[in-house]
Amino acid sequence: MEENKKVDEVLEADQVSEVEESTSAEVEDPKETEAEVVEETPEETKEESDKSAEYLERLQRLMAEFDNYRKRSEKEKSDSYDFAVSNTVAELLPVIDNFERALQVESEDKNFYTGVEMIYKQLMSMLEKLHVTSIEAEGKEFDPNLHNAIMHIDDEAYGENIIVKELQKGYLYKEKVIRHSLVQVAN
Repeated sequence: MEENKKVDEVLEADQVSEVEESTSAEVEDPKETEAEVVEETPEETKEESDKSAEYLERLQRLMAEFDNYRKRSEKEKSDSYDFAVSNTVAELLPVIDNFERALQVESEDKNFYTGVEMIYKQLMSMLEKLHVTSIEAEGKEFDPNLHNAIMHIDDEAYGENIIVKELQKGYLYKEKVIRHSLVQVAN
């Protein structure tokens, strides 16, 4: 038992000395702390502030580049969608022209005529949903941006550069011409 007490006393003494050593290591000499503070000169502070300003500028530039990239990607995506829609509609226009020709012909079979008319109306409502509009031509002044003049007549009943007859409808997609109107122009 006595031996256990001696071992306990030795262990306690070792623990106390370890605590004292760690405590003394943690407490710093106030002179050393002052020396460290004094060592930090205005040049170092300026250098640190320059570095932080440089890092901030880099961050701002990266954020601006990323924002530009995001906007450019959105625009490219929108442009590719618009391109695809306008090309698809351009391929459908001859079909629409054929439906218009079919509706101009009188038919004895009223059910057939009604069916063709319904399909034509459905196609036109689909184009309207896609923001495709037809170009108004007859009675309007000739505009080379919207119309393509393929015939010319001299008639005093009409004003100069007035479209007398529309031979083929033109179409716009979001203010962009998909197909020019083929027209006959007076004077």
